Amino acid sequence: MNRRSFLQAGAGAAALGFAATMLPDFAKAAGGLVALVHTQAAGDNGPVDQMIAKLKQLSEEKGFEYRAIYAQDPATYETVFRTLGDAGASIIVSTFNEVAEPFKALAPSYPDTKWIQLFGDAFEPAIPNVVTVSYDYYLGCYLSGVFAARMSTTGKMGFIGGISIPPINADFNAFKAGVQSVKPDATVTAAFAGSFQDPAKGQEIATQMYNSGIDYIQTDAAATDGGIIAAASEQEGRMVSCLAPAQFQLGPKSVISIVSLDFGVSLYNEATNAVGSTWKGGVHEHTGLGTGVIDFIPSPIFAEQGPTALTAKAKEALVEVDKVRAGILDGTIKIPFNTTL
Repeated sequence: MNRRSFLQAGAGAAALGFAATMLPDFAKAAGGLVALVHTQAAGDNGPVDQMIAKLKQLSEEKGFEYRAIYAQDPATYETVFRTLGDAGASIIVSTFNEVAEPFKALAPSYPDTKWIQLFGDAFEPAIPNVVTVSYDYYLGCYLSGVFAARMSTTGKMGFIGGISIPPINADFNAFKAGVQSVKPDATVTAAFAGSFQDPAKGQEIATQMYNSGIDYIQTDAAATDGGIIAAASEQEGRMVSCLAPAQFQLGPKSVISIVSLDFGVSLYNEATNAVGSTWKGGVHEHTGLGTGVIDFIPSPIFAEQGPTALTAKAKEALVEVDKVRAGILDGTIKIPFNTTL
């Protein structure tokens, strides 16, 4: 099952410039270089920024050299990976399903390099020096739905995704199921921005939703979230649940929570394993609740600065969320992975 595939917007030849100009530096680092190749731009207050920060932290702890390269144009992916492989990179980490084909084509030719694909599907057959990691983000979305149902005063909730693809559809369905487990008659509306990097479109859709009476929106749209937060912040009482802790401060009175998928922690965990001597390739890992990577997290800033009535209500709602989380973790509550809209 394809659990998630982030499609990145925009194109360019920046990575080709990297390949031509940075090779000498990589050659110097042969055997000790850990490289992150990210297919979405930094500055997103989310996944990419998280990964770069954690890679830097780990390099300081372990004493290896690192590089973070933005591969903007899919046409350059193979060139970037080949350049790193030729330079003797010890570990190459990259993101999302669009790098699957370059991994499949190149990893076998560089058996001494450890390849890690974050948010990818399992390779069939497995590749001995590749690890893929997928995430059960939909479980966090279910918890957000439970919370939303208890927070909403209108009984109308929204979900804005980047692109309608099976795993994001599953996130919406889980959110809706969480809402309706508490309020069966509530309405939950889904919309998609068509991009994970279009804040203007996110703001447009969110404004329409809020104006229609929706008072709680769960996002699933990466950098597009910025516009959704802007729309939520235009009027008190509008709530939005996003992706990353850095977004709390972007909407101190509107970002009430996040369904966290901490790509930084995930990268840190996977790269730590790869730096060690017991790393095993050829596996596909599933990461869900209880791992430190995925969870539903209330905003501490909203708790301090949000409207008093909502912050008081949130304390009661979070008690129920904690009960449901425990049920998911012990297996007494089962959440289906439903990709059909």
